[in-house]
Amino acid sequence: MKTLLLSIKDVEEALSLKEVIAAVEEGYIAYNAGQVQQPEIVSIEIPENNGETDIKSCYNKLNESISVKIASGFYNNGKNNDLPTMIGTILLFDGKTGATLCIMDGSLITGIRTGAAGAISSKLLARKNSKTVAVFGGGGQARMQIYALCQVMDIQEVRVYNGYQKELIKYKSDIEKKTNVKVIICATPEEAMKNADIAISTTPTRKYIVDKSLVKLGMHIVAVGADMAGKNEWDPGIFKGAKIVNDSIAQCVSRGETRNAIISGVIKETDIYAEIGQLLTGEKPLRESDDEITIFDTTGMGIQDNVTAVKVYEIAKKNGLGEYFEFI
Repeated sequence: MKTLLLSIKDVEEALSLKEVIAAVEEGYIAYNAGQVQQPEIVSIEIPENNGETDIKSCYNKLNESISVKIASGFYNNGKNNDLPTMIGTILLFDGKTGATLCIMDGSLITGIRTGAAGAISSKLLARKNSKTVAVFGGGGQARMQIYALCQVMDIQEVRVYNGYQKELIKYKSDIEKKTNVKVIICATPEEAMKNADIAISTTPTRKYIVDKSLVKLGMHIVAVGADMAGKNEWDPGIFKGAKIVNDSIAQCVSRGETRNAIISGVIKETDIYAEIGQLLTGEKPLRESDDEITIFDTTGMGIQDNVTAVKVYEIAKKNGLGEYFEFI
């Protein structure tokens, strides 16, 4: 049997943000319906090289496919070499035979499907008149969150902060070039959070950036960076009294921002409002007042990779992208 090999250029040609947003919604719904087998994430930390690797996998009964993604974040990349910070590979298998259907670059898929997740949460939970977004970070995911968010909401201003102010000049240029959004580079978290309706964090920090005093009533928070035990972007006190939505409760209580709030004693697991699939199916109500503080904690799920990779594979076959080879 032939296996399709797709480079990052092939993947980029096959992807569109709107299609990925729709696919990720379908994946969350499938997970909520019990149609997904998703083992625990395997994580490898390599502190001597400022890096980490995660292995995320799942079987999706609805599309009868198995996906395995190996994704790494090496945070010295780009400073000591010409490599991107995030590098990943996805393997796609036939769920009926186990045959290897496709091997594809996973770095772009990781970025886009994570951006899609944040956008979906904002569409569901942010106030409909939200215009201003605080962003923490300045890398690829900080960009992707805004690109995806602009697909579902009329965003007018981004206020961005991180510890590497020099890279924010390029961030500002990229966002303003690709969207109609004005970007303001901020010198402090306080400045970034000023008048923000939505706040998005995308950093690997282990010491929180945002104090609870900076979160105003009605804000929607998208917590992306804390995807491994020990990472922490938000003051755990922010979770007290907030409407907390997880992508996967099992993952978020063991490795997400929700974990930090639980171990700090601010909340209990029973205080988690819902998984995002429950909101998409109408099982749980969305925002119920303009004063609610809503939090979407996403640690990233194998099902997001699965549905996005299947979409890429189908489009690549249809459009003649990539190259075929045989293992045997």
